[in-house]
Amino acid sequence: MFCWSCLQHTDMPEEMRVETMELCVTACEKFASNNESAAKMIKESMDKKFGSSWHVVIGEGFGFEVTHEVKNLLYMFFGGSLAVCVWKCS
Repeated sequence: MFCWSCLQHTDMPEEMRVETMELCVTACEKFASNNESAAKMIKESMDKKFGSSWHVVIGEGFGFEVTHEVKNLLYMFFGGSLAVCVWKCS
């Protein structure tokens, strides 16, 4: 089954999760051919809305292990194989 935006893991509260997923989809659609610009848009928006220090990785075929603040991690897929990881670590 194909999923346009699929949540893989999060510990964010519901409202933050919904806003973050919508932001990720918007950024990935707006900058479909430029993951760096999409990540920058997400990071700057998250910093403004939820305080700094947010980090964003967008790409295909990567693994990760991060230290993050509790209730501040989201990992999702967009458009099938494009992964988006957003986390806060100050």
